[in-house]
Amino acid sequence: MIRHIVMFWLKDNRPESVEAAAARLRSMRGRIEGMVELEVGADFLHSERSCDLCLTTLFETREALDAYRTHPVHVPVQAYMHSVREKSCAADYEV
Repeated sequence: MIRHIVMFWLKDNRPESVEAAAARLRSMRGRIEGMVELEVGADFLHSERSCDLCLTTLFETREALDAYRTHPVHVPVQAYMHSVREKSCAADYEV
């Protein structure tokens, strides 16, 4: 299993903008082969170290993660997130 985590800092981090981005990420749930879990959470601490939004997914295999990158459900969500993010970082590891 592969855990894929992406943390987003948004250009507009008002609650309604964060929720709109979270909804877009959640729209992928159950629609991508090989994706076992998808969780999205908005930060509530708002500390100097906090991101605005975190995506955590679990994939069956590395190949499933690779296929996700170009999956037709993921591509428009990725484009949207690129348009609204200030920056992001990711981590991928075996579980």
